[in-house]
Formats: sequence, C-alpha cells, structure tokens
Amino acid sequence: MFGGEPHASTKDSFETLEISRFIHGDNGVGNVELAEPSRPAQEASAVDFIIESVHRYGDDLVIVPTGPLTNIAAAARKDPEFAAKAHIVLMGGALTVPGNVTRWSEANINQDPEAADLVFRTCADVTMVGLDVTLQTLLTTKETALWRETGTEAGRILADMTDYYIRSYDVTAPHLGGCGLHDPLAVGVAIDPTLVTTIAHNMKVDTEAPTRGRTIGDDERLNDPNKNARVAVAVDVDRFLGELMDRIGATIKAAS
Repeated sequence: MFGGEPHASTKDSFETLEISRFIHGDNGVGNVELAEPSRPAQEASAVDFIIESVHRYGDDLVIVPTGPLTNIAAAARKDPEFAAKAHIVLMGGALTVPGNVTRWSEANINQDPEAADLVFRTCADVTMVGLDVTLQTLLTTKETALWRETGTEAGRILADMTDYYIRSYDVTAPHLGGCGLHDPLAVGVAIDPTLVTTIAHNMKVDTEAPTRGRTIGDDERLNDPNKNARVAVAVDVDRFLGELMDRIGATIKAAS
C-alpha cells in the first residue's frame, strides 16, 4: 500500500463529496466495518512506485486506475519515459452516454479533469472502460444473496458492501435495475481485452465550463493515423458476469 497524491492536480485540498458518501458510505465501503490492514503503508510514494514498476516489469504490467487519474498524470510529468511505456486500462469517462456527475462528466474524470486530459493526450497506450459499457454490466441482490448463502464471513461482508451500493442505485438510477460493475469490468478487461469491443481514437478531456470533465475525441488529432487510445463501446455481458461470479465465489470459498 502506497500513499498517492493528496488532492487533485489543480487543487490544494481534498473533500469527500456528499453524493460520494451517499453512494459509497462514510468509509467508502458501504459503512461495513473491516479489520485493520495487516500491512502498513510503505514509505515510498505511489507515484514513484508506479514509475519504478513500469520500468521493472515493462509489457508484463497493466495499470488499472479505478479513481481519478491524478497519480498517473503525476507519474507522466515526473518521468518522460513513463507515458511511452505504461499500459493503462482505466475506469472512467463516457463517450456515447451521459455522465453520472453532470450530463457530460463521469465521476472519476470529474475529480481531476486536468490529470485525465494529460493522460489521454500523452500516454501511448490507454484503454478507456467507461459508463458506455460498465452500465451494461449490472449486479443485483440475486447475486449478493448467493454470497450470503455461503454462510461465511467473507460472503456476508461482500454482500453487505454491495447491497449498500445497489440501494444507492435504487435512488439515483432506478431504471437500471442493479449497480454498475465499473471497477470490476476494468480489471476484467486488463486480464482479457476480448470482453469488450473498442474503437481506436485520440481522446481529450474538456477542462473548462460548461462541459468540464467531458471525455471526447480530440479534434486536433482527429486525422492523426496514430491512435493512442481505445474506447470500449460494447461488452460481452453474460461472459463477464459469469466469470466474475465464478471468481468471487472461489475467493469467498478460499477465504473461509
């Protein structure tokens, strides 16, 4: 565990938004009490760790940011070789659908649009797994009930966290009928890129109002034949959900 940047790249402090508390709970995991971490935080910074790891593992490493891109942008600014070498599969953005913070912006991108813009413009290999596909992969209480039925502590904790998240969707997006599997799909794509259909594109992020936080094609690089990004626009829902449930089921069983 490594400590990252303390706030967005253009701010001098960090504050949890009220909507974030509503969706994720005061502690970020649905107010479920967890045991203290068994490993202490490392002294090295997350930015230095990311840079070192890219140089050490090369093409064998895929970075999966599931939050704001502040640390990734900081790594790109600190080490010119990072942007050329890093393979990034990020959860964030919305190209063909509305955002979930504003009509234009998705939550992770909205937290630090400047950092996201830098990543999209400078990193050589970026796959965007955004709301276009993550909102097609839905989990319901039918699935979490299966975890409870294992009778294990791990199954109960995971079900409690996920049910809290599902209840927030019942308020914010009742038409979906479940919660979007945002971060899990990004991890899934990093493991198996064939889970999604992508389009090659050069992307940017709007950093000015009124469309601040919008992920959209970079008009200045529209005709550049070298595309540095791939944007997921379709997903094999049944295969992903099946593999996810199998993996989580095996993990719960191993934890017990």
